[in-house]
Amino acid sequence: MMFLQQIDWHPVILSIRVAIIATIVVTCLGLPLTRLLARREFYGKDVLEAAITLPLVLPPSVVGYGLLLLIGKNGLLGKALADVGITFVFTWWAAVLASTAVAFPLMYQSAKAAFMSVDVNFEKVARTLGASELRIFFTITLPLAWPGILAGLVLTFARALGEFGATLMVAGNIPGQTQTIPTAIYFAVESGNNVMARTLVGIITIFSFLVIFWVNRWAKKQNY
Repeated sequence: MMFLQQIDWHPVILSIRVAIIATIVVTCLGLPLTRLLARREFYGKDVLEAAITLPLVLPPSVVGYGLLLLIGKNGLLGKALADVGITFVFTWWAAVLASTAVAFPLMYQSAKAAFMSVDVNFEKVARTLGASELRIFFTITLPLAWPGILAGLVLTFARALGEFGATLMVAGNIPGQTQTIPTAIYFAVESGNNVMARTLVGIITIFSFLVIFWVNRWAKKQNY
């Protein structure tokens, strides 16, 4: 076990932190948007949904380059932020942004299917009884759609935990600052540090397995 003491644990801690924050952001932004799109029809909806799910099929490096165009020092948003002294590129917050961007479509697809499976008649009855839309969402829609949403949460967390391409583009690989598990594994292999690479691979594999295993067990108990 001596080799574990020689491992730099910062990538592990940072990856978990990034995945948790990205999952929270995706959930807070994704659920209201998904709920709205699942129940409303309007002109241009198909275009909007295609744009939302686009990161799911684009190479992560393309997503990362797009984020650079947005938050880079000469980017549309990055230039305005730089004027007030805020920089995102090559910080761990850029890793959060990259993970959020690539994981968002997974939550959207899972939550959309979950919301579409909810019987709208339950919501209509609640409205006739005077319930507000907010109360309907939290007491009827969300509990009924929860299994699908939980699946989306797990997929979002796992995707954010394993994000590599987009993260490398916008956050780089700065040891002790922006180095996550995937980037640490890649550069450990490149430098011939197989002990570091194997250890990190084992950690992220076991951790991801335990998360999925726990969620599956929890969901199974809920069905009984």
